Amino acid sequence: MAEGKYDKIVELLKKKVTLKQEVYSKTRDVFEELRTMLMEISSDLTNRVKNFGGDLTVTFKDASEFEVEFTLADETLLFVMHTNIFTFDSTHEVWKSPYVQQNKDNAYCGKIFIYNFLSDSFKYNRTNDVGYLVGRIFINKDKHFFVEGKKQLSYLYNDFSTSVIDSECLMKIIESAILYSLDFDPFTPPFEQQGQISVGEVINANLQSRITTGKRLGFKFQSDSNF
Repeated sequence: MAEGKYDKIVELLKKKVTLKQEVYSKTRDVFEELRTMLMEISSDLTNRVKNFGGDLTVTFKDASEFEVEFTLADETLLFVMHTNIFTFDSTHEVWKSPYVQQNKDNAYCGKIFIYNFLSDSFKYNRTNDVGYLVGRIFINKDKHFFVEGKKQLSYLYNDFSTSVIDSECLMKIIESAILYSLDFDPFTPPFEQQGQISVGEVINANLQSRITTGKRLGFKFQSDSNF
């Protein structure tokens, strides 16, 4: 390989690696702040609901280095940071932003996902149960960000050029995700979908784990699709 070509490869590699490491670092900072905030919210809400009676629990759990579980009664929100850095396809709205047009490096983002599950899915180890993507946060090297999400989340922050993520923004995102999840009630699936079970499932006493449960399982709601 000619030396000039080799130099170009090294130069491009160095640029991409440096950029992605910077984006990763900023995204990781945001995720750690989010983790701390969820821990504090869990503690505050526990104190506020302890006199409600019944089995109303609020818990925080570090599921892993890049996953946090926040449970409020029968709702569990899972916050997940992806370890890779992404850009966008050529048709995405982000490319219309003058901020990105001036510097294409601004389009490289880390991602934090917010999923909503039924708490019993984890409690009873119902591995076939499904969760729903409530929102995802995109963060770049300058901590500029935007949110794609359901209902309230889709209107919060969508100006990538001017929105810079901070504690106030994070709190609004968390609150909106919680409120959406609490208001997103489970519907029973169509009768035909749960019409068959096997003798083996009954004998092995694993029927609960085989009955897939989700808030909108078997239904499609176009008005609820904001992604």
